[in-house]
Amino acid sequence: MGGLFSEPWRTLPENNEDNLDFMKSYQPRNKDVKHLRILIHGQTGAGKSSFINSVESVLKGRITGRAFTDATSGRSFTEEYTTYKIQKDPESYYSFIFNDTMGLEKYNTHGIHVEDIQLVLKGHVKEGYQFNPKNQLTKSDQHYKSSPTLDDRVHVLVSVCPADKVSLLTDEVIKKMRDIRLAASKMKIPHLAVLTKVDLACPEAKKNINNVYKSDYLKKQVEKFSETLGIPENCIFLVKNYNSEIETNDDINVLILVALRQMVNFGEDFLDNL
Repeated sequence: MGGLFSEPWRTLPENNEDNLDFMKSYQPRNKDVKHLRILIHGQTGAGKSSFINSVESVLKGRITGRAFTDATSGRSFTEEYTTYKIQKDPESYYSFIFNDTMGLEKYNTHGIHVEDIQLVLKGHVKEGYQFNPKNQLTKSDQHYKSSPTLDDRVHVLVSVCPADKVSLLTDEVIKKMRDIRLAASKMKIPHLAVLTKVDLACPEAKKNINNVYKSDYLKKQVEKFSETLGIPENCIFLVKNYNSEIETNDDINVLILVALRQMVNFGEDFLDNL
């Protein structure tokens, strides 16, 4: 599994306060947008819904579980196009939202259609659309939005993959992820990635989560994922989702907040360039 570097190969903030303050005060500068829209996608079981729950847990300071997950199913547990807003206080919400999608699978008869994700990117898919592995969304469907606004469109695309499964991605799933990346690129939508389950991938990270960015093995997984999908290494982040913990932890929080802040920064750049 490789060893540990004496110094981190990527530095992290010493505390979370700056990033927490940034998220609390963030408002999209583009007045046509109420919320920055972040689309989460990836293979089935990658930890997409768990990542959304983990972000909410960090911001609320307690473990949450609104985005349902399933620890046993081999199929995608998310079937509907769902939007998650995170409440900041009794009167307001954070100014970014997550959209969760059905997982990508090896066979075309299972999992989400790449074409459906392309429609999501363009803002054509309405909330609550039931993804159908056998049929993609058509213009005649009641959940097809014919005239999406800038607010409906996706502003940041995030691929999620378990750090221990990077080398096990099938050619079929890689092709689907590449096709989605290329579609986003044509729309100038920024693309980042999150590698989850770092504690399962690396014993040193499991022993001490602060070893994540010292791990030789995890560095190689970032490099491998970058080579596979073409995402720059500085756009790929290592995180541990909250799954067994019953309380939040500053060391886990910092990994999630660093990734989240960069998603927001890149989304702002996209909106600025329109």
